[in-house]
Amino acid sequence: MVLRLIDATQAKPGATITIDGEPFTVKSNDISKTGKHGASKCRIEAVGIFTQKKKVIAVNGAERFEVPLVEKHKAQVLSVSDKSASVMNLTSYETIDLPFMEELSGQLVAEQQVEYWDIEGKKVIMRIL
Repeated sequence: MVLRLIDATQAKPGATITIDGEPFTVKSNDISKTGKHGASKCRIEAVGIFTQKKKVIAVNGAERFEVPLVEKHKAQVLSVSDKSASVMNLTSYETIDLPFMEELSGQLVAEQQVEYWDIEGKKVIMRIL
């Protein structure tokens, strides 16, 4: 579900936008005004939320981007495997298996509280609380 649409000139650092169907966090947005009859151009540097890959795009200032709905939930870790962890949501008490960020690979242990994000139906553990 798309939360809203914004112009490329409104994409500020820290904002979440959708590029090629994937959610990205904007790291910088350089806006340049061109000549008398030209339109502004934006050079956006963004990092993928799920992939952690950097992407640099140059677009027209009037280009529209979707802002996805980011739902943040708290959960408790039940068990940890190589690439995923079994967690229990602390509000609905449902148990789900979620992948986690690579930087959390050695830090997750059972009975820890974590925060996971649900973006457009994709879920990932983002940080330890």
